Amino acid sequence: MKQSGFFDVEERLARLSGLGDQLEAFSRTVDFEAFRPDLDKALAYSDGSKGGRPPFDPVLMFKILVIQTLNNLSDERTEYLINDRLSFMRFLGLGLSDRVPDAKTVWLFRERLTQAGAIDGLFNRFDATLRNAGYLPMSGQILDATLVAAPKQRNTNAEKADLRAGRIPEDWQDKPAKLSHKDRHARWTLKFTKAKRQDDGTMPSSDLAIPFFGYKSHVS
Repeated sequence: MKQSGFFDVEERLARLSGLGDQLEAFSRTVDFEAFRPDLDKALAYSDGSKGGRPPFDPVLMFKILVIQTLNNLSDERTEYLINDRLSFMRFLGLGLSDRVPDAKTVWLFRERLTQAGAIDGLFNRFDATLRNAGYLPMSGQILDATLVAAPKQRNTNAEKADLRAGRIPEDWQDKPAKLSHKDRHARWTLKFTKAKRQDDGTMPSSDLAIPFFGYKSHVS
């Protein structure tokens, strides 16, 4: 294991940007400071003249609620992941040495906004901002598609044309036994896989595309 360097965090953040950091896109799209007046009005914090630890910045806390909503996180899990994830810290403007709000602080902030009747309006405004920028707000979605094989069909060109058009081939309509054994919904597609290193150590110039007959099973 190599020794940690001064620029390791910056290099990792740059890599996250290259991979497509959703929160970084939100930072470019949404002016979170525009929410500050409504947050200040709803929270009605004291001016601090009576002492005590000052509350966390309301815009920072609202961004934490955004993270929590997008990822369907509990308060405890939110606290943990903010400490754990560089992408979350960057979105919130926190450094490694900065204090992170704990789970109770997140709960109290959300409750205060809820009791003030402000939380729905704030999130509706946030969603509208994303939609206007071309984003579709969808909470915590991880989409996976798995190819599921189906028995290969031996159909004529005319039968294939009927199936692609959503029709039952004429020759099948009066043959229920044949129709029951025909899969009319599976389709041919290409399954891409990484090319493997050759025996001589070289890598092929392109990946492999394998013909595949079946379905895509989506999990969201």
